[in-house]
Amino acid sequence: MLSKNNGGADMVDRVIDKVLSDKIRIISILVLDVDGVMTDGKIIIDDGGRETKNFDVKDGHGIKILMRYGIDIVLLTGRRSAVVEHRARDLGIKEVHQGILNKLEIFEEIIKKRSLRYENVAFIGDDIVDIPLLKRVGFSAAVADASEDVKACVDYITKRRGGNGAVREVCELILWAQGKWADVGKRYEFR
Repeated sequence: MLSKNNGGADMVDRVIDKVLSDKIRIISILVLDVDGVMTDGKIIIDDGGRETKNFDVKDGHGIKILMRYGIDIVLLTGRRSAVVEHRARDLGIKEVHQGILNKLEIFEEIIKKRSLRYENVAFIGDDIVDIPLLKRVGFSAAVADASEDVKACVDYITKRRGGNGAVREVCELILWAQGKWADVGKRYEFR
């Protein structure tokens, strides 16, 4: 849950549901859909066939902070795009799965390879293809502009839209629930 501090920057509110906080406390990996979650879902293709996407720099910084505090990040998307590879490399994300028709199958491989339980995984999605994962993970989130069917089956709906700070919101929530947000505040001198 986010609120504004008197400086205008987003910060995590200290009031959070205990059940939700307990779920988030044991998260060790965040799996992200890309189109509609890390981006606004728009795909721009120019006359030369080159694809571009818009990514929010605050989402990227939230991802980097999470990684700094030991939370692994994996991208899992149905589309294939060189832009996603570039963004992942820029952020230091090592595991990227693109062109995935059956996200659940790859998801099962991800957790098996890491010897994780579903409870240790968070996932952010936006469309019906994401529902099988959202129903299995320990902490599920949907962006504010996700489909209604997705919103109906998640633990948390962001206040922000996909590609517009929704990922950052979830990153802050994870850090706060895991007791790491105060340390982030000290590092950036806002606490």
